[in-house]
Amino acid sequence: MNSLRLKIGLLVIGAIVAVVGLATLVAVSVIGEPGPGRMLGPTAIQIDLIAQLVERHPEDFRDGQVVPGTGHGRDLGIRIRERPARGPVHEELTRALRDVLDHTGHPRDVIVTQPRPHAPALVSIPISDLGYIAVPLSNSPPARAGWIVLIGWMLAIILGAAVIALVIANRLTKPLQMIEAAIASVGADGVLPALPETGSAETRATAGALNRLSARLKSAMESRMRLVAAAGHDLRTPMTRMRLRAEFLDDDERQNWLNDLDELDRIADSAIRLVREEVEEGDRDPVKLDELVRRLATELAVQGHDIEVGPLDAVAVAAAPLALTRALRNLMINAATHGGGGTISVTRQGETAMIRIVDRGPGIPPEMIERAFEPFFRVDPARRQSVPGAGLGLAIAKEIVERLGGRILIRNGEGGGLVQEISLPRVELPAEPAGPA
Repeated sequence: MNSLRLKIGLLVIGAIVAVVGLATLVAVSVIGEPGPGRMLGPTAIQIDLIAQLVERHPEDFRDGQVVPGTGHGRDLGIRIRERPARGPVHEELTRALRDVLDHTGHPRDVIVTQPRPHAPALVSIPISDLGYIAVPLSNSPPARAGWIVLIGWMLAIILGAAVIALVIANRLTKPLQMIEAAIASVGADGVLPALPETGSAETRATAGALNRLSARLKSAMESRMRLVAAAGHDLRTPMTRMRLRAEFLDDDERQNWLNDLDELDRIADSAIRLVREEVEEGDRDPVKLDELVRRLATELAVQGHDIEVGPLDAVAVAAAPLALTRALRNLMINAATHGGGGTISVTRQGETAMIRIVDRGPGIPPEMIERAFEPFFRVDPARRQSVPGAGLGLAIAKEIVERLGGRILIRNGEGGGLVQEISLPRVELPAEPAGPA
């Protein structure tokens, strides 16, 4: 019931059904309840008139006493017989016709019979003590007369109203559906795709507003990226001058200056890399994750980082090799630097490749995990000087993974430490050409 489309549809259906129900109630109150009685009223009047005619002139309706051309008897196809017409008795019509005759004030114990299936019914009318006359029931009601017909009519209206209501609800909520689809199709760059400005006036207005919003977002993001890139680039010149001036300071003071300048250099370099990852898409090629992870672990081990290799399933993903290498290197260095070493593994899970990095550190306080991917985030800002890095490694890795159509999350392990999980769409490697026979 949380769908606006469903609520509008139910509201329209309820309104139509309520109006039809009220109109039906008024009609039944004024005209009367449906049933065979309403359709047999004129027939009952005709039967009573015929019976009165036969009772007044019985001699014209006996066998052998009919004068041709008199307008009586067999000219009407009527004759007095000793018994009712043959055939099974139609109990429902018999009872209904008797009730109508009672209601008109001319009760008669008529009998309705049907000689053959689908044949016209015959009404046998008792004539005083003379016998019966049989006349065809020309206005017999259908087999499913009365309330069944009325209920069927109501159901048909409800079904028609449901279809109309759903069409109306869909038209009314189309702008909202467009907004929902546009938000769902937001790319990794955070920009909405251009929407066609067609359809009704409201739909065109909604599409136009979303397109203008998308243009403003794109302009704002490009302006931000240019600002960050320009700031990171322009910092290099004063930092170079400061390095030259630091050479004329005392040894102790010079080292402190150089350490600060190294940290500024890392921050500027990381900021430029982050902006580059947001702008550059890069060509995607099949990359064997097991080989890439094994090579990175070997390189980092040579550099003094404690990274062990766990199970590595043979699996490939479509990625820009340099970008994926940078993302995995950042995550592995994060585990080795902040987690006291870790283990990386690659597993195949259906159509997904899962990379899991588990370190041996203290983890992150639960209330701060959601902020871990923020640029320049530090769990303990006081450790900035003791632990190298600019705080952009996770932000860069997240940008790369999401551009590749994957997902990255971090959580605290059950036995301690931090768990970094990267899931990427898996691809099949092209078959290698067969060697010479």
